[in-house]
Amino acid sequence: MKILHIISSGGMYGAEAVILNLSRALHEREHLCVLGVFLNSSNPNLQLHETAVREGVESHLIPCNGQFDRSAIASIRELASKTGADIVHAHGYKADIFVYLALHKSGIPTVSTCHNWIDSDWKVKLYGVVDRLILRYYIRIIAVSEEVRKRLLNAGVMTAKISMIRNGVDLTAFDNTTGSLKAELGWNELLLVGFVGRLSMEKGADIFLHMIARVFEKLPNVRFVLAGDGPDRAHLEALIDSLGIRRSVRVLGRREDIPNVLASLDVLVSSSRQEGLPISILEGMASRLAIIATAVGEVPILIQNERTGLLVPSADANLLAEAIIELSQNPAKRRELGLAARQLVEEEYSATRMANDYLRIYEEAVAVSTRGRANE
Repeated sequence: MKILHIISSGGMYGAEAVILNLSRALHEREHLCVLGVFLNSSNPNLQLHETAVREGVESHLIPCNGQFDRSAIASIRELASKTGADIVHAHGYKADIFVYLALHKSGIPTVSTCHNWIDSDWKVKLYGVVDRLILRYYIRIIAVSEEVRKRLLNAGVMTAKISMIRNGVDLTAFDNTTGSLKAELGWNELLLVGFVGRLSMEKGADIFLHMIARVFEKLPNVRFVLAGDGPDRAHLEALIDSLGIRRSVRVLGRREDIPNVLASLDVLVSSSRQEGLPISILEGMASRLAIIATAVGEVPILIQNERTGLLVPSADANLLAEAIIELSQNPAKRRELGLAARQLVEEEYSATRMANDYLRIYEEAVAVSTRGRANE
């Protein structure tokens, strides 16, 4: 089977990791994944495309001038035909809308994965509303969390069309990895705590920084890093200076070596205000890390308090700091939590399991599409 993935990508985040993990796992089963990545004129980001090409995954750029470019619709239609796609898999509201407009009369079955909707302003909220209306016409829709599934149902998407597939990670990428980040930063002998993710309001990087100010008062030998980029980076850099914590924290920006970053950490923190089923936490679990996370979205399914990590309430820098202080002083507990986290990911959140689930959905979508054409 040949699957064409379409996405408007802003960087290497959760949806992008899912696409690459899925592509690797399906290739092992002799199915072929091809990528179509929007080349947005206003905010071009080629990281996913370049990573895919580097890994040997076929990837094509789809030029798109502005929010709505009719030529991009034609490009998707042409790409689906040229690649001989058996199924087209859209990711995100822009891909959902453009794929529908390009292919709804083509006979090519379409599915979509709804990774999350972040209603950060009126424009994004409007896009989300339009997206959920369009999704009614897809053959199958995959929700990565119960919250996303409920929003689809509330939008009028038929129950029979919705499937829940939780994210999975390629475990081999996090095995036998020796972290070099401490040496790179000159912090070899220090405990290192990290945040990995998009630098945006919903991810709570500002909460992470306020937590650092509290920890630094009691544990001046702990150091912190933020790996990722995003719209709030300039604000966060200013906040670091206003909190007076510049000597204890580094903003690493976009990194191509996340397994190395995670292998370098002693503790991973997820301080999100809003989440689905975060890839960054799954990757931290695969890396056998002790993880402290805010209890939002599906996170408590992954981080079972005092078993696979520690949970704290959202937007509470004080309790986050207390958890960091506790783990920094207890290496045995860090090891215990990390091993339990890895075991859970191996059992329930591998890319192999995710690929099997998606393959079943693809086969269902092709069968439904075939029956539909036979009845015409």
